[in-house]
This record gives sequence, structure tokens and C-alpha cells, in this order.
Amino acid sequence: MLKLTNTLSGQKEEFIPLKDKKVNMFVCGPTVYDHIHIGNARTFVFFDVVAKYLRYRGYDVNYIQNITDIDNKIIERAQKENVDPLEYAKKYSELFKQDMLALGVTSPEYKNATDHIPEVIKQVQALLDKGNAYVIENDGIYFDLSTFPDYGKLSGRTASMADDAVSRIDDSAKKRNRGDFALWKFSQAGDPSWPAPFGDGRPGWHIEDTAITEKYFGPQYDIHGGGEDLKFPHHEAEIAQQESASSKKPFVKYWLHNGFLVNKEQKMSKSIGNFDTVHELLKKYPKEILRFYLLSGNYHSPLDYSEESLKLSEAGIENIKGVLEHLEQIKNEGRLEVTENPMLIKQIDEYFENILLGMENDFNTQEAFGVLGGLISYTYQNLKNFDLEAYEKFMDIIKFFDRTFGFIVMPEVKTIKYPWGQATTSFTVGVSINPEIMKLVDERGQARKEKDFVKADKLTTELKKLGVEIEDNIHGTLIRIK
Repeated sequence: MLKLTNTLSGQKEEFIPLKDKKVNMFVCGPTVYDHIHIGNARTFVFFDVVAKYLRYRGYDVNYIQNITDIDNKIIERAQKENVDPLEYAKKYSELFKQDMLALGVTSPEYKNATDHIPEVIKQVQALLDKGNAYVIENDGIYFDLSTFPDYGKLSGRTASMADDAVSRIDDSAKKRNRGDFALWKFSQAGDPSWPAPFGDGRPGWHIEDTAITEKYFGPQYDIHGGGEDLKFPHHEAEIAQQESASSKKPFVKYWLHNGFLVNKEQKMSKSIGNFDTVHELLKKYPKEILRFYLLSGNYHSPLDYSEESLKLSEAGIENIKGVLEHLEQIKNEGRLEVTENPMLIKQIDEYFENILLGMENDFNTQEAFGVLGGLISYTYQNLKNFDLEAYEKFMDIIKFFDRTFGFIVMPEVKTIKYPWGQATTSFTVGVSINPEIMKLVDERGQARKEKDFVKADKLTTELKKLGVEIEDNIHGTLIRIK
């Protein structure tokens, strides 16, 4: 039974979609005025896994993520570079999609705010007609919070509790209430604008999300996700808009929020400047390491960001890759026979059951990773007992992690017989085996056969300088060529 911690109720609840096995899910996407930082990526990678796990469980998932391609920050950046704001946003929107693809985020369908202006206008007009919105001349149209008593039910806060109830786009001395927020900003010289019956202009920040979701999901849907910082005021504003416009409650059945990445105990943000962009990190680390790192903690909790954390994730990936190399070596040498080993099979099945129990427990990736680590250790210890059935069951788990979590590196392995008689597995990734390297490997193997370990160690060091790592084990010799 899948259970989710619902921010709206503060309770862990059984997941029951509104319509049988159909799941509509929306996650707040980026404002595209720069490359996204690794803190943003935690949200996008986590909800990528949520969508993929739900699909694994047999749900028909319609997952949408918006892209805010019109905003004050976009306009300001574009003006500094003397380019059209919409073209500027288009550039960073494409870069964002490329970075997400490189990071293995493949589950959402992206929707640009500027492609949904008619839907925004329709919703603003509905709020005006119902008396939930009002006009400030030469400024814009604002939501009147006094018309929505439930404001704050998601975060437990109110519009009068903190300055972050408003942003620059919502700032006006003529507002009726301190926390009233802009639905539509009337056109200003040099700003992009669209015609509307209540005056040409552009959308406010919050309205694009509800306009998009109402078009594709209707007035109510299953899951809304995002970072913890969006609960207030952004998600509170979404609730106020949609529930006022449609009079249907709740707007969203399950609200999920992930914690921050913290860099030296600070929330990571562009305003502080303590961040690394995904674009740059992907040049230093393969996506598997970044995904492993971003999913290694419970999504509710803050996640420490440091070079050490990334190195630990790299070690985790190497452990998985190492056991796969050993299993492939045994398989390629024809030593996986069909035998009966019920205790081994039972133990592997139990590991998988516990991995799934972790995911059923509020998408607890940290718990699932812990069980996977136990399985990897258990497999190392029992390699000599593996038969064909155990291998296939183990690989089913690996395929599950590959499809759902996206951090498995499958080795390319082939077995070679060398003159010195030992079966040797050569592991390569996109590189051919240099004859000079193999000559040194042969010399080392012969030296070990003759028990000349001083010479063998010297050759090991020489190979390492050439980017070749060698591991001797009971099955032969593994050669890793970087």
C-alpha cells in the first residue's frame, strides 16, 4: 500500500487517485533566466522518480511541469543584454531541457507559460467576475485575500506574517491587503504584453500554474509537487486562485514538498550565490553520480551539498558497478548453472520486497538505497553460490533501479583467455584495448603465475599510470580501462 505524507493534512495518507489508476501530477518548473542550480535539480530528479515509480506500479501518469518564460527577472536580464525577453527565455528554456535530458529526467511534459495566455486571461476574468479580484489603475489586477478565508491552510501561515508574502511584482501601495498578489500586470514600455479584455499586459507569477493545470487536468487533480520554499506564498496563492475560480475543494488532493540542499548550513540559492549549476556539474560528473547523490536522502529532509557528498555517491556507484562486473564475468565464463539454491533466492526476493516497502513508505529513497547497499554486500559475499536463477532475480532488481532511479552503469564485459592460463575479464567503456596495454597485462599475468610478485606489482603501477586498474579475484582478473 503506497502512502504519501500530504503537506495539506500533515499526515501520512494512503494514495488513492481521483480516477482509478489515472494520476495527474504537476510540479513547479524553473523561471528560465539562467542555468538551474543543483538545488533546483533535487526537485526535478525526485519527482522524475515519483512519476517513474508510479508507472512501475501500473498507474497511468500524466506529469506536467511548467516553464515560467515571462517574469521580471527575465525582462531585467534581457534588457541588460539588449535582447528580446521572449527570445532570451527561449534560449534558457532549451538549455534547461537539454540539462534535464542529460541528467536523465525524462518523465515530465513541459508547458510554457506564454503558450497558455488565453487560459490565464480566462481565469483572471473568472476571478474578476466572482469578486475575488480587483483592478489597480496603471498597475494590474490583484487577488483580494479577504475573499478567501482558507488562505494559509497549506503552510499554516498568513499573508500578514512575513514580508515574503509578496514579491516585487506584487508590491503596490494601493493594494487592499498586504498579501494580495498580482494576477495580471498591465503593459509597460519595453515589456512583452498580450491583449486582454481588461487591459493589455502579462501574467503574474502564480496564475500561470493554475491556468495550465485547469486546461489539462480540470479544476482538481491528484499530486502537486515542488520545493519547500514554494509552499508560501506560491502554492497558497495557487489554492486561493483555483478554489475561488471553480468553487471546488480541494484543488489538489496530495501536496508533496522536498527539502533544500544546504551548502555550509545555508539553503542553496542564486540570490546568495552559494550554488553550482547543473550545466557545469554535468561536465565533471556523469548523471548517475548526480542522481545517486540527489536521491540519497529522505526527500523531506535537507541534503548536505559538498564535494565529499558527491565522492561518497561516486563510491556507491562503483560498488554497484563492481558487483555487476563480477557477475558478468561469471556469466560469460559459463559458470551460472541451473541449480537449486532456495535460501539464496529467498534472500534476494526479501531484499527486493524491502526495497519496494521503502518506496511504498512515502517514496523513501534513502531507505531503498540502504537495502540496495545490503544487497550489494550480500551478493559480493555469495558470488560463488550464484546460479542462473539468482543472477536473473538480481538483474531484475538492477533493471528496476535503472528504469526508476536512473543511476545504474551497466558494464560492457568480455572474457579472454591469456597465454598464462588464467581466465581474464576485460571491462571496457567505449574504448578499444590497446595492444601495448594488453602486452603489459600478459607480462603481469605471467609474473604472477611464476610468483614474481615484485615484477607484477611494478607492472600494476605502470598500468595504473596508463589509466588501467587491475583487480585479481577468485574468478580471474578484472581490467578497468578508464
